[in-house]
Amino acid sequence: MPAKKIYFLSDFHLGAPDHARSLERERLIVRFLDEIKDDTAELFLAGDMFDFWYEYRTVVPKGFVRLLGKLGEFADAGIPMHFFVGNHDMWMKTYFREEFNMPVYFEPKEFERNGKKLLVGHGDGLGPGDHGYKRLKKVFRNPFSQFLFGILPPMLGMGLAGYMSRRSRAQTGSTEEVFLGEEKEWLLIYCKEILLQKNIDFFVFGHRHLPIDYRLSAESRYINLGDWIRYFTYAVFDGEKMELKSYTGQENKIIRKA
Repeated sequence: MPAKKIYFLSDFHLGAPDHARSLERERLIVRFLDEIKDDTAELFLAGDMFDFWYEYRTVVPKGFVRLLGKLGEFADAGIPMHFFVGNHDMWMKTYFREEFNMPVYFEPKEFERNGKKLLVGHGDGLGPGDHGYKRLKKVFRNPFSQFLFGILPPMLGMGLAGYMSRRSRAQTGSTEEVFLGEEKEWLLIYCKEILLQKNIDFFVFGHRHLPIDYRLSAESRYINLGDWIRYFTYAVFDGEKMELKSYTGQENKIIRKA
């Protein structure tokens, strides 16, 4: 393992709640990426980079040019990158692979780095509960559904997507800001179920929007990456230890269980 580090980020939700605030957030993310570029061995983006994304055949959604340009710089520097689709940007196709040589994953995936086993994913639809979303996810993942959306004019399609995204955030409300406890955190339950089958040193997910560093056993930890809306949190792995940090100094808001 080189001296450089592996970084994990998720849930930028660029495009929400409006252009001005999204642009401010994008500039902060790009500044962070600038600062870590020379220190990065590998970059994992764990989904919901955009509040909505659809790859039309010849149309790229407006905006995000600063971030996309920065990812291009990482790619040109030979830094390996990985993208895990989230529930807001699940309609990824080939654009990232072709432009950035960045694999796109639709399910959690295992990696081994420096002898440590990692399971990385966005986190939506995992664990018990949330049956309504799981049914909806099957519909959205269906290629025919994606085709039907694609034949809508982009103005209509993006407007509909924006409405659905706002509705989703309104339904979630403040529950994203509260740790629900070991028996109610679906991703935590999912990690425990996986540990009954195999050994994983670090589970790394997004989606929850709450930064969590939770020790599951003497050897295993669940890391939720939080978001870049309220907490501006990320994880960094140096080959031995994994740390969850806040770029804006909000470490006191990270849920930790030693």
